[in-house]
Amino acid sequence: MSEIILASGSSTRKTLLSNAGLTFRAQPARIDEAAIKAALLSEKASPRDVADALAEFKARKISEKEPGAVVIGSDQVLDLHGAVLAKLADRQAVADQLRALRGKQHSLLSAVVVYENAKPVWRHVGQVRLKMRDISDSFLEAYIDRNWPGIGDSVGGYKLEEEGIRLFTRIEGDYFTVLGLPLLDLLGFLTQRGVIDG
Repeated sequence: MSEIILASGSSTRKTLLSNAGLTFRAQPARIDEAAIKAALLSEKASPRDVADALAEFKARKISEKEPGAVVIGSDQVLDLHGAVLAKLADRQAVADQLRALRGKQHSLLSAVVVYENAKPVWRHVGQVRLKMRDISDSFLEAYIDRNWPGIGDSVGGYKLEEEGIRLFTRIEGDYFTVLGLPLLDLLGFLTQRGVIDG
């Protein structure tokens, strides 16, 4: 069977694949995500296209160096009414973003692209819709105090697998997609292609 490489350093994605029983190697792709995202947004790319392109850049970068391997690239963006929101660097930016999200619905788009021999062989973009409660300023500040800096590496400023679940009234979609990898669709493809047993 082909070697599987995850083109990511994400501990969450590594845990998801490990828990699903996959044998793989993680090899983060060194790409300039900010520059790629800025270029795509300047061309009016949709949030879905941004997530897909970033996942593809990662997969292609590793696949070019690893012939014969099955390379998985993945990325996630937050779509607030067509605007792409990104991971945030500091507490104030997280607080500002959570204020912008409260009382509203937004979407998390998790893209996965699989490459073999420097060519794309499969892609999928999972979408989850989330409705945030109209949380108070005092709850928001206390939530950030309790969860910082852990939420700083999350695209939305929350982690549903932790206390972030308390921010929401409704979630429509797949849990794994929320975590940043449409795992069920990916496993289905890898099984169908014979990369993993099934």
